[in-house]
Amino acid sequence: MSRIEKRFEQLKSRNEKALVAFITAGDPDLESTRKLFTALEKGGADIVELGVPFSDPLADGPVIQKAALRALKSGTSLKKIIALVAGIRKESQLPIVLMTSFNPVFVYGANRFVDDAVKAGVDGIIVPDLPPEEAGELESYSRQKGLDMIFLLAPTSTEARVKRIGNLSSGFIYYVSLTGTTGTRDRLADGLKEKVEGIKKATPLPVLVGFGISGPEQAGKAAKISDGVVVGSAIVRLVEECQDPVEREKRVISFVKEVKRAVLGSG
Repeated sequence: MSRIEKRFEQLKSRNEKALVAFITAGDPDLESTRKLFTALEKGGADIVELGVPFSDPLADGPVIQKAALRALKSGTSLKKIIALVAGIRKESQLPIVLMTSFNPVFVYGANRFVDDAVKAGVDGIIVPDLPPEEAGELESYSRQKGLDMIFLLAPTSTEARVKRIGNLSSGFIYYVSLTGTTGTRDRLADGLKEKVEGIKKATPLPVLVGFGISGPEQAGKAAKISDGVVVGSAIVRLVEECQDPVEREKRVISFVKEVKRAVLGSG
C-alpha cells in the first residue's frame, strides 16, 4: 500500500477529509522549502504537493508563476527537488506529490525521472499539460514502479473523460473546480457538488477539490462535498509576503491549522 493510499485509509477510518498543501519547491530557496515542509506537516497537512518550477507553466496563476520565477532564479531544478525529497524522507513519511509540467520530465528522461523519484521517496506526480491520450508510456512505467499518477478533471470534462481518467488515475482524482488558472477566489464554483458527485460515481478513488480554495471557509465547504481539498496559492502568497524565515514558518503553520480545522469540521 502506497503512502497516499495508506493516508486516505487512515482518514476514512476516522471519518475525516484530506488537506493537501501546495508550495513551490525552491521558493525562495530549497532550504526554505525543507523548513516549510516541516511547517506544513506541523500544521496538519495530510499530503504535501511540491510544485516544480517551470518558465512556461500551463495552469499556474500569477501567484504561483511568480513563485516559480523566484525558485528558478535561486537555481532550483527537478534533480535538486528529488534530492530534497530524499533528505526529507530521513525525517518524515508524509506523502509527497510533485506537480510538474512535462518539459522538465522529458528533459530529465521520463523513465529515469520515475526511477529517481521513487528511490527518493516521491509518492505521486501530477502533470497538468500531459493529457491521458499522450501519457501511456509514463503512466505505465509509473504504475509499474509504484508511483501514483494523478490526473486532473475539470468542469468541462465529459462523462467519457471522467470515466477514462477514473480508470487511469491512481492515488486520487484532482478536480479543478473552475476553468482558468490557479489562484484564490471569493466563492466556490457553481455546480461543484453535482460535478463531484458525478465523478465519485465513476471511480472508487478519493476526489479532491483544488483551484480557488482561498481559506478555511471555502476549504470547509468544499470538503463537505468531496474527500478533501488542495490549497496552494493562499500558502504561496504567505511565503511571498513574509521575508523573515521564522515568522514565515509560524504564519504557514497557523494558516494550515486553521484550514485543517475547517476540513475536519466538514466530516
